[in-house]
Amino acid sequence: MLETTAEIESLQSLLDASHERATGHLRSIIDDDRTLTAAQVVALMTGMKVLSCATVTAKGEPRITALDGHFLHGTWTFSTAGDSAKARHLESRPAVSVAHIDGEELALFSHGTAVLVPPGSERDEVDAHWSAHYGSSPWSWGDDIRMYRLKMSWVIAYAAHRDRLLASRHVTT
Repeated sequence: MLETTAEIESLQSLLDASHERATGHLRSIIDDDRTLTAAQVVALMTGMKVLSCATVTAKGEPRITALDGHFLHGTWTFSTAGDSAKARHLESRPAVSVAHIDGEELALFSHGTAVLVPPGSERDEVDAHWSAHYGSSPWSWGDDIRMYRLKMSWVIAYAAHRDRLLASRHVTT
């Protein structure tokens, strides 16, 4: 967990605002007994998580792909090769939807903007985290690796059986 208190508070505010703005249908499924707090989300989203990432083509056609995601500082980081279709989509249309779904137990759905991680201290921290996980720097994986941070504008966290999930994963927050 790299999140600061301020980042957890910001994530909680976004979770609350997103749940408020959700449709009645969504709130009937993800009710108060099935939501997670920001602190719980941060504790559950450690390590690499497989994400479904939806982008849009120039013709407005949706495209979905799976990718590795790491939840750092209260949001997702993910990478791709610069010559991938996903990179082309994000360069022209950075709006993206990202979901981590763990069976029927847990899900984190988010929408926002994919922002390239700039050189500097943020990139150094992301590189150190990813390198520790994979044993090599993601920037060594090719000539044009793109690392993104999701600037979330909407996020919903879901746990079918919250108390059972938190206990089984030893989350006490």
